[in-house]
Amino acid sequence: MPHLISSTAPRVSIVVPAYNAAETLAETLASLLAQTFQDFELLVIDDGSSDRTPAIARSFGDRRLRLIQQPNRGLAGARNSGIHHARGEYIGFCDADDLWRPEKLAAHVRHLETRPNVGISFSGSELIDSESQATGLAQRPRLTGITAAHVFKRNPIGNGSAPVIRRAALDAIAFRPAQETARDWWFDESFRQSEDIECWLRMMLTTDWEIEGLRGLLTRYRVAPGGLSAGITRQFAFWERMVEKLTPLAPEFFARETPVARAYQNRYLARRAVSAGNGAEAVNRMRASLACSKRPLLEEPVKTVTTLGATMVLAMAGPAAINRALALVGRRSA
Repeated sequence: MPHLISSTAPRVSIVVPAYNAAETLAETLASLLAQTFQDFELLVIDDGSSDRTPAIARSFGDRRLRLIQQPNRGLAGARNSGIHHARGEYIGFCDADDLWRPEKLAAHVRHLETRPNVGISFSGSELIDSESQATGLAQRPRLTGITAAHVFKRNPIGNGSAPVIRRAALDAIAFRPAQETARDWWFDESFRQSEDIECWLRMMLTTDWEIEGLRGLLTRYRVAPGGLSAGITRQFAFWERMVEKLTPLAPEFFARETPVARAYQNRYLARRAVSAGNGAEAVNRMRASLACSKRPLLEEPVKTVTTLGATMVLAMAGPAAINRALALVGRRSA
């Protein structure tokens, strides 16, 4: 059933999933409340935190901010609760450790208003460290002419704090599992990783909504030291599960595109392994990438070769060479 929007509702709902985010939440909320476009509500979804996350949200005392508390359901579950409570025509997402540039929301609203076929508007992202300082790296993805194959191979949206989404586009992919009695799902809560790409790709395969990006690094995306090193195997397993789930929707598409997409996913995980100083994992992932398909080498030779070079430096010289390996990985973009 389409979501009905009241004439008095804010134009935009910004959803902030927050789980034990006391260290970063205040800075995140301050960046959102400082948006130049002001017709929005800010929904903080406290996903079962045991720290001061809810107290920090309450301390702002801004009438636009609503705190919604729930038992822990994971990132997808927190986003779904935010969508369920959202009143806006457009819904933005910002994780509780990321930041938005002041002009970000205004740019996305203009974009969605002028491009009625666009369901998801997103931007590039500047990568920041734990102290909110720029790392010198950025996500500068493809912005236009995006197909399901682009989403599958490279996920141009990049991270969960980059998109602002038309409510109608989200509702076009809503579903309700048999065990769910309270609300619909838009993100699949059975995924604890790869839930973003599963959602974007499902939209591209089952609707006519388009995905399009804006120029500029309007999102500031925080990367933690070590990143995903411990979860690389788990992340790949969720990615494969996403492929298995969605394949019945478009068997020919997945038969054609999966080997190349799997090569890109392994290359991405090799870069994460390099960032964490895990040479053995990086080697395994690059071997798997090249075994799946050589097309990343043809389509993105610089990024593939630098990843391979960083992997070799790390594997041969050990952790002492991590700075050289990281420099190779980060030469162009994240």
